Amino acid sequence: MNSLNSEFSVQSVLNVLQSVLPQSTSFLPLHEPSFGGNEWLYVKECLDTGWVSSVGKFVDRFEADLAAYTGVKRAVAVVNGTAALHICFLLAGVKAGDEVLMPSLTFIATANAVSYCGAVPHFVDSEEKTLGVDPHKLAKYLEEITEQRLDGCFNRHSGRRIKAVVPMHTFGHPVDLDPLTETCNRYGIELIEDAAESLGSFYKGRHTGNWGRFAALSFNGNKTITTGGGGTILTNDEDLGRMAKHLTTTAKVPHRWEFNHDMIGYNYRMPNINAALGCAQLEQLPGFLSAKRDLAGRYRQAFAGIPGISFFSEPSGSQSNYWLNTLILDEAHAHSRDTLLQLTNDAGIMTRPAWTLMHRLPMFANCPKMDTSVAESLERRMVNIPSSAMLGSGRTDA
Repeated sequence: MNSLNSEFSVQSVLNVLQSVLPQSTSFLPLHEPSFGGNEWLYVKECLDTGWVSSVGKFVDRFEADLAAYTGVKRAVAVVNGTAALHICFLLAGVKAGDEVLMPSLTFIATANAVSYCGAVPHFVDSEEKTLGVDPHKLAKYLEEITEQRLDGCFNRHSGRRIKAVVPMHTFGHPVDLDPLTETCNRYGIELIEDAAESLGSFYKGRHTGNWGRFAALSFNGNKTITTGGGGTILTNDEDLGRMAKHLTTTAKVPHRWEFNHDMIGYNYRMPNINAALGCAQLEQLPGFLSAKRDLAGRYRQAFAGIPGISFFSEPSGSQSNYWLNTLILDEAHAHSRDTLLQLTNDAGIMTRPAWTLMHRLPMFANCPKMDTSVAESLERRMVNIPSSAMLGSGRTDA
């Protein structure tokens, strides 16, 4: 690394990445799954027995194992993370016309799930130390724009009820949850964690997903563990957990042969064959997390002396799964982001920017929002770099 220039250059960033990552003639993905455990065995059992669809022992086991790992009382496996969020909002009482606070810097699933309820996303700013909702800035904002009524907290400008806030643990890094929880309690706002990216992440010793009444996980193919597609609702309320299971299984009343349904339900069930994959993946989660933290440590060390750019490290008091490792350009070099993206991808190293901020998307352009200057700055400066667990295991040459 002594040959690197003392001034910032995109070539220096590529050089560092190539020094950390394995040399490959093929394209190196951002995050790919690793199947080195009992996946074949469990999936074969589903095929051999015919239990491949929406019920089976692996669904029950996956839910129990997830609840035990995260420390919640109930986990309900569903078809994807967006479906999990949708049910979280419904059970939290989000109604048509309500507003739901969420970071503008999030994946679109957060805003889409709110929209499924007929509710309105209300976009808030992020903070640079966590990449998630800034709880202190939000508290000041709510003091300015809200009023308390008998039936809840209301936006004085729109006249709509502000029912919930959805912190999203960006790239696996926990939001500062304690002050956010205090603000929610003060204003009577429901806290629902979008923990889609944070399986294996802990805030002050507790797994994410334990602060609000509900949280949602995702097991898409690019997540820390995968079920192919899939998600889970987490809750510490047993009654709400039973209701979540009921709603996501078409609200069918249990009976040996009759088809009776007692409310509008959703066919959000996770198939047994997907849950089988998840059980095998969850068995390997400690190893995945160790490998990913090893990779993050090598990135951190390699980028420590590179001017104009920094590697994002887990917030103080948190333990992150480092789902997607992240570089942040200094503001003075933000204009180099796209050049960096082109150079690295041309070199066979997949990189990508953060999501387009939600308030910039046409379907959400007229939604309420606070000042989002920090999120806007982060959006133009962040670059995700390869983060697969397999890149961190067994490598000591960096």
